[in-house]
Amino acid sequence: MPIIVNVDVMLAKRKMKSKELAKIIGITAANLSILKSGKAKAIRFTTLEAICKALKCQPMDILEYIEEPE
Repeated sequence: MPIIVNVDVMLAKRKMKSKELAKIIGITAANLSILKSGKAKAIRFTTLEAICKALKCQPMDILEYIEEPE
C-alpha cells in the first residue's frame, strides 16, 4: 500500500508508549495497533486530529505517500 503510517516514528520522537497515546486519544490499544501496522482501511479526521494534538505534530508527520513502481 502506498500510504505509510508513521505513528511509531512520532511515538519514538516523543518518547511515548502506544498505550499512553491510545488512552489520550480515546481509542483502544488494539485499534491503534491496527493503525500503526498499516492494516487500517481508513482513519477518521477526528482521530488524526487527536493523534496530531497528542504528539504535537502535523498530519504529514503521521501519513506519508510513497508511489509504488508500476
